[in-house]
Amino acid sequence: MRIVVTGATGNIGSGVVAALNADPQVETVVGLARRPAEGVVTADVERDDLVPLFRGADAVVHLAWLFQPTRRPERTWRANVLGSLRVFDAVAAAGVSKLVYASSIGAYSPREDDEPVTEDWPTHGWPGAAYTREKSYVERYLDAFEQRHPKLAVVRMRPGFVFQRAAATEQRRLFGGPFIPGSLVRPGLIPVVPDVPGLRVQVVHTDDLADAVRRAVTRPVRGAFNVATGPVVDPRFVADLLGARTVPVPAAAVRAAVSAAWRLRAVPATPGLFDAVLRLPVMDTSRAESELGWRPRHDAAFTLKEFLAGLREGAGADTAPLAPDRHRLHEIATGVGRRP
Repeated sequence: MRIVVTGATGNIGSGVVAALNADPQVETVVGLARRPAEGVVTADVERDDLVPLFRGADAVVHLAWLFQPTRRPERTWRANVLGSLRVFDAVAAAGVSKLVYASSIGAYSPREDDEPVTEDWPTHGWPGAAYTREKSYVERYLDAFEQRHPKLAVVRMRPGFVFQRAAATEQRRLFGGPFIPGSLVRPGLIPVVPDVPGLRVQVVHTDDLADAVRRAVTRPVRGAFNVATGPVVDPRFVADLLGARTVPVPAAAVRAAVSAAWRLRAVPATPGLFDAVLRLPVMDTSRAESELGWRPRHDAAFTLKEFLAGLREGAGADTAPLAPDRHRLHEIATGVGRRP
């Protein structure tokens, strides 16, 4: 098999490329990335001609996604929505027989109880955050795309929050900002964890998601697959990991703090993203287990402990998206590089 992977150097892409290269059914993996990096083809899904790069591939795995700048949602829309549409149309034009797209738990419509949802739960997202709006819109486009191309097998992977040690610095930079001290995230140094009602998320290790993607590529499957490991992570779970105690805090108070930090440009994550996280459903992963034969090797405790260790150590890979950002803190502190 010859597989093309967009976003090949990111948190998910690095794991998927490694998993596919280790599969004896896969002869060639062509990684595409917007930024130049060793071992990948430089290509931008927003503007480059993708058809020649996809032609002759047995499958295209679309992982490219731009999380920042959150203050310019029109910019992320062009990359994430319009770029994805260009990928899908190029897949069809190149005659590729399978498309595997990394959607997200964020595409799902809100649900405030803990009853697990299967893949038929509506994917209308949460309208108040760019990330969830974009994921939902791409799902709607794929609905029509599948109708137009019934012979093309479309797979939608819907993972929870994806963590690995090598992406710790990148994720702190993307969501927490450079002023969040990763070195302090260790047992004994954080005395309390806010216990926000309704706050719970599902996680998955990058390697486990990569294995699910590999199976989706190499098996005759189509449709959506929820991918997450257990148990569900809530504030008490995090407090146990850190040796801390929980303190009840209203969601409105946390949102107000996030909103204030956002206005002061202290954090890159928007208040709308916090609203979206509060409304995420709990996913049922039985379809991935039964049809892909997938079982996560890492539980939530291992996944988060590894991620927190990466935060403390400043872990980051050599590729541009995953590398520690040595200059960003100086830029923010001095105003260098800031848009007006």
